[in-house]
Amino acid sequence: MPIPPQDRSSDPPPEGAAQPPQGHLPEPAPPTTEPEPGPDAATGPIGGEDEYAAALKEVEDRWRRALADLDNLRKRHARELDRERALERARTAAAFLPVVDNLELALNHAGSDPGAIVEGVRAVRDQAVSILERLGYERHAETGVPFDPSRHEVVGVVQDPDAEPNTVAQVLRPGYGEAERQLRPAAVTVAKRE
Repeated sequence: MPIPPQDRSSDPPPEGAAQPPQGHLPEPAPPTTEPEPGPDAATGPIGGEDEYAAALKEVEDRWRRALADLDNLRKRHARELDRERALERARTAAAFLPVVDNLELALNHAGSDPGAIVEGVRAVRDQAVSILERLGYERHAETGVPFDPSRHEVVGVVQDPDAEPNTVAQVLRPGYGEAERQLRPAAVTVAKRE
């Protein structure tokens, strides 16, 4: 009859042996065998170090080309933008040349009839306003319209029993343009009633 193994956990440990803390189990010893390497451990993820280096070099080359293309595109766009700005400035200046010419004609005839000079200056002003309208900046100098803070700048409030409250009583300086394309708001006085 075989003899069962005896439980020796209650026996005291031999002298000089490290004692585990009470209530804790001793930690198991680490395995002595290392896991075997997989099939790709020696060759790398692509199939070899040479192929990996070649793929990395190709990706780096593509990245450098993309950066160079982006830099060239940015420079070309900046040149085109400068050219368009110069063309637009030239078109605007050319549109105002007739105004300058007419002002010079008015100055050359300054000694003649004062009434004709006033009419000439008025015609030049109308010509300049027309040019601004063609450029997209319509003139605003209406009275009696409701006050609009996006189009009007209040420079004074007046008591006017004949005008509706909170309407434009007088335009001191006309405004040009609309909304985000506004050159300046109209400077106005606003009617108020007690």
